[in-house]
Amino acid sequence: METVSRFFRKPRQSYFLFGPRGTGKSTWLKQHYPDAVMVDLLAPEVFRAYSARPERLREIAGGAAEKTIVIDEVQKVPELLDVVHELIERGTGLQFILTGSSARKLKRTGVDLLAGRAIVKTMHPFMASELKESFSLVESVQFGLVPLITHSLNPAETLASYIALYLREEVQMEGIVRNIGAFSRFLEAASFSHGSTLNVSEVARECQVKRKTVDNYLSVLDDLLLSFRVPVFSRRAKRHLISHPKFYYFDCGVFRSLRPAGPLDSPQEIDGGALEGLIAQHLRAWIAYGNKSCNLNYWRTKAGVEVDFVLYGEDTFLAIEVKNSGRINSKMLKGLKAFAIDYPEAQLLLLYRGEERLLIDNILCLPCEQFLQQLIPGQPVIAQRVGFPE
Repeated sequence: METVSRFFRKPRQSYFLFGPRGTGKSTWLKQHYPDAVMVDLLAPEVFRAYSARPERLREIAGGAAEKTIVIDEVQKVPELLDVVHELIERGTGLQFILTGSSARKLKRTGVDLLAGRAIVKTMHPFMASELKESFSLVESVQFGLVPLITHSLNPAETLASYIALYLREEVQMEGIVRNIGAFSRFLEAASFSHGSTLNVSEVARECQVKRKTVDNYLSVLDDLLLSFRVPVFSRRAKRHLISHPKFYYFDCGVFRSLRPAGPLDSPQEIDGGALEGLIAQHLRAWIAYGNKSCNLNYWRTKAGVEVDFVLYGEDTFLAIEVKNSGRINSKMLKGLKAFAIDYPEAQLLLLYRGEERLLIDNILCLPCEQFLQQLIPGQPVIAQRVGFPE
């Protein structure tokens, strides 16, 4: 199997590397730190040893020939962070890399993430521009871009078991929720809100639990890095806007695996949600890997006029609409045109499933596949080579 070169770059200081399971954290670390001391807390015997005596890390650090120590899945033994803190403060010159697929246990034990002595980084699913010519929009919308699943001989089967792995090893074993059945129903019910504002009361009724329980479940999802929220863009607002964020599963394939499909479910609707989620996860990765001081938002008025995404930063102001359609009509441009009235400084971009680059009423319309393949961290979202030729 050919190794995929990732956009994530090595920090020089100690750092946390968070990311959902299967996003390639361990693989990347083995490639870039082949001689580092590895403490794999997923290994039962290693977990037992450090759970019983976290200070064992001092002995490992004292005898280490290398200056880098990797602690994989550090949330399994959060007490290790006290020892790491001590060793950094002592000026040992060691670099600690602390990976995790969940922040919940770290928060619950009151750990302060080393009080800023280690920066926080994230590993995301593959980007299309990392996969280069092997990227397929059709397959990505269907199965997502989690490396564990993308590299599987049977992506559909691996995807189906992915959430079961989380339920078994993260939720059930750690005792995060009491009622696994209700939580499983919640995961399915929440999938109907992927790409839209989440009606907590409605989800609670669907799952037959209290609203407060659903709020807790949403917090669990966020802490397990399985979901994220996109807030409303409200700078210099000239209209009445809604205030609730949009909800997304972190990967469109995970969304597809949780979203029920039946006679009353439109395949076009499900594909549309998956495509929008695919764009969202790429924009998050572009921000994270490019170290951009840029925010990902959306815009929606109380009258129902919406723009899917707004990127806003020091050198970026871009409104993006995503359409799961091979053709463009005037109705699709309504949200972007309304946004342009309020924010004439913004660039406007419509992404669709067609094959032509178009310029309609000063709105650049690009094929989704082309946009994703040319989205590279550290470079402008719309580079000259992507835009409409002058």
